[in-house]
Amino acid sequence: MSDSLFPEDELPAALPSRSAGSSAAPAVSAASPVFGQASLHPPLAERLRPNSLDEVIGQRQLLGPGMPLRTAFESGRLHSMILWGPPGVGKTTLARLMALSFEAQFITISAVLGGVKDIREAVERAQSVAAQGRRTVVFVDEVHRFNKSQQDAFLPHVESGLFTFIGATTENPSFEVNSALLSRATVHVLKSLDEQDLLDLVRRGAELLACPPVTDGAAKRLAAYADGDARRLLNALEAVASLTPPFVAQIDEAVLERALGEQLRRYDKGGEQFYDVISALHKSVRGSDPDAALYWLARMLDGGVDARYISRRLIRMASEDIGLADPRALRICLDAAETYERLGSPEGELTLAQAVVFLAVAPKSNAVYGAYKAVRAFVKSDASRPVPLHLRNAPTKLMTDLGYGREYRYAHDEPGGFAAGVHYLPEGMEDQRFYEPVNRGLELRIGDRLAELRRLNAEAREGESGSASEPRD
Repeated sequence: MSDSLFPEDELPAALPSRSAGSSAAPAVSAASPVFGQASLHPPLAERLRPNSLDEVIGQRQLLGPGMPLRTAFESGRLHSMILWGPPGVGKTTLARLMALSFEAQFITISAVLGGVKDIREAVERAQSVAAQGRRTVVFVDEVHRFNKSQQDAFLPHVESGLFTFIGATTENPSFEVNSALLSRATVHVLKSLDEQDLLDLVRRGAELLACPPVTDGAAKRLAAYADGDARRLLNALEAVASLTPPFVAQIDEAVLERALGEQLRRYDKGGEQFYDVISALHKSVRGSDPDAALYWLARMLDGGVDARYISRRLIRMASEDIGLADPRALRICLDAAETYERLGSPEGELTLAQAVVFLAVAPKSNAVYGAYKAVRAFVKSDASRPVPLHLRNAPTKLMTDLGYGREYRYAHDEPGGFAAGVHYLPEGMEDQRFYEPVNRGLELRIGDRLAELRRLNAEAREGESGSASEPRD
């Protein structure tokens, strides 16, 4: 379930028991002081909050049978963790459910607004309830916003077991969270709610609202509009239901258009229609049709798609479909992305159009893309072969004595800058040909050069083999 389904001061009412023989966490009223005052007219999103772990939508890779968080809930083993995922995927919700399941005090800190003072206060509160034999969960939202000293402030208390630390972040924790804190917490990766998750929410919401039936087409449009955000979806459904006349037999796409209008069209950017349009843009570029590519670009921008997302896709196309046939394509796409960041919309959109046209008319090659996929598959299925001694670095005397770097031939000192006959793959591995340039664009010249290098290698190795077979005096 999305974070947005749970206001900051409220929690789901109950959870399943943690394990056989253990007592379930007691049901807690949403009007309890723990949660704050319940609204007299709660929105649909709040009324649909889950009452148990089984009602949480999404995150099957963590909450399915035998999966890590499900096991933690059922086994009673509370552990420090970092929940990493995009906004609205249930990070805050899972932390709160965890605290309630273990009957622990739940303290939340916002790394955007909080600081060391808030950490000290959390420590004091944890010490107070520890004296009563209760546990504490300290949840830090947007933990990547804390600096190193703030993150370090948690370390002694996590190590001592004073409280369980749960951090939430939308950024890669390996870059944004201190290694010391990262080593003391398990990272759980949360995924965006998929279309089926959102369609399930539409069904649940429509049942609770007792509104006219929602057609499959309208449900998919709502899911696309929500763009993975459950609260956005449920708020939209509630708005549509409230604006639908009582004599309407069903909520179809026409009803959605009347209720949400321009807002629906401009934010129909997550789901089948969105991916169909980006697929059309990509295939038009690959098919060298600049006019069609410009059309689909305009459709995406008009539909409210984030231009930065389009920039990232163009950069991908430059490597996947043009590659070394014209290496300028990658630079042009990077320049277009940077220019858009400086100019914004609408001025910056012209640079994206320029990049799209260049990609469409450029010579095409997926040789590097294919080679990379092939070598990835090879490495995954092959053994971890050691690096040959002549390719190893020798920064110490011991490593030199062991033969590291011995007989290495420095290519710049060789005729033509090429050490013919040298083996760069692990010993015992046959020569591999992952990359084969196409006969288009710059790869024409690359192919000629590669053929010449391979010829020189073959001659040198043939000479070595002949010398080795000659009888000695």
